[in-house]
Amino acid sequence: MHRASALAVCLLVVAGGCAGSGGRSAPATPALNVAPPAVAQSPAAVEPHRAIQRPLVQQASFQPAVVEAAEPLPPTGATSGERPGVPIDFATALGLTSGQNPRIAFAQAQVQQAFAQHSAARVLWLPSIRTGMNYNKHEGQIQDVVGFSFPTSRGAAYGGLGAGAVGAGSPAIPGIYAQFHLTDAIYQRQITGHALDAREWLSDAAINDQLLETALAYLALLEALQRKAIAVQTAEHGQELAEITGNFFKAGAGTQADADRAAAALAILNNEVTRADEAIAVGSARLSQQLSTDPSMMLTPIEPAVVPIDLVRLDAPAGELVATALSNRPELAASRSLVCEAVSRLRREQHAPWLPSVILGASYGAFGAGRGGRIDGDERFDFDGIAYWELRNLGFGERAARENAGAQIQQARMREVELLDTVAREVVEAQVQVEARRRMIDVSKGAITSAEGSYRRNLERIRNAQGLPIEVLQSIQALDQARREYLRSVVEFNQSQFRLHRALGWPISSP
Repeated sequence: MHRASALAVCLLVVAGGCAGSGGRSAPATPALNVAPPAVAQSPAAVEPHRAIQRPLVQQASFQPAVVEAAEPLPPTGATSGERPGVPIDFATALGLTSGQNPRIAFAQAQVQQAFAQHSAARVLWLPSIRTGMNYNKHEGQIQDVVGFSFPTSRGAAYGGLGAGAVGAGSPAIPGIYAQFHLTDAIYQRQITGHALDAREWLSDAAINDQLLETALAYLALLEALQRKAIAVQTAEHGQELAEITGNFFKAGAGTQADADRAAAALAILNNEVTRADEAIAVGSARLSQQLSTDPSMMLTPIEPAVVPIDLVRLDAPAGELVATALSNRPELAASRSLVCEAVSRLRREQHAPWLPSVILGASYGAFGAGRGGRIDGDERFDFDGIAYWELRNLGFGERAARENAGAQIQQARMREVELLDTVAREVVEAQVQVEARRRMIDVSKGAITSAEGSYRRNLERIRNAQGLPIEVLQSIQALDQARREYLRSVVEFNQSQFRLHRALGWPISSP
């Protein structure tokens, strides 16, 4: 999709959506084999102020699928042995991420905060209620309203709605009190509504990001387990070669150099097993961090081997995938809401000088007063209504406020344009990686077949005293390298699938 087209989508949504008080509609998601894990819904999600509708793109051609094929790799369970730990599958890992990951919880707490701010803005015009009492006693000189000073002894007491009733004025603290700028009462609700929408969309983006991180961490742990399975089987081949060359040397049919070379190679191969154990422990700890669980517990995926997974079918052109991402990505929806928030702030500043600030106060209670120690009382009611206009700093402050709000709109739009470019790049990049790595899987699978044939033939030749140990050792190393290359290709293919799935704006779910 051209940059101009992406900008047109962005500006069209902004132009049509900023007129309301902010709103959010649920993003369309593809049909998955397993439903995505449930995420706690904020109370803001059911508020009636939603108005903005996100553009939808047909997604029927992007339904995920799983490729189940016999893989030329040793199963992890067959070679890894019994290892104490906590079994876990992909769906459980995703569910724990949604329910326990602190970054997701932090984003949802920000939604709750934005919802509270929006709720406060919606009731800005409502008055507060105060109740209290006061007592005042004066002895000595006092000044009257004319300006004369005279001695007196007096007292006053008040109790009811409000407090601070002394003398002829209204209570200093009104019982029912409202003070607000009319511009804020009108526009603050819109501003906080768009801010709430942005927080909700960013919460969705945080969920998608953390689900992706969990998927990648789970794949890394699976890869470490598979690498150990490969290392164990390669070490077994090295052990067999070391025994054959050692027996040949003892029988006088081989050289000590061959036996030493095989023993040295076996030591290196055993180190690879240890290195794989380290990678498994590190991978388990990193996955535990994503799940916010005890890292001392060893997590053990239940899958027997790594297999290629197709989450996104690539029969659609790149432009259509980019259009889907521009429609689905929550980050873009959040960016549009932030633009709308900035527009509402500008409108607020434009109307601020023309709309008044309002102060309303009403008090009712029992009031008593008198000279000396005598206090006579009865009911008392006071009401004050004030409206005033303000031109900040002789008008220069108003102009600065409008310029500041206009600059914020420009910044929000430029961030949105940057994000549009980033989303398009992520989709195209992930699609290219998926296609390239799919081809690499086929190539590396053929390499394993050739390496296995070479190993078997060279091993048979050395058993029949027809070959050299170095040839078998090279075959073992070639088979190990081919298997690792195939594993790398499959893992990287799955990683690119998950990245493309997330780039399209869909929450990752178990296939």
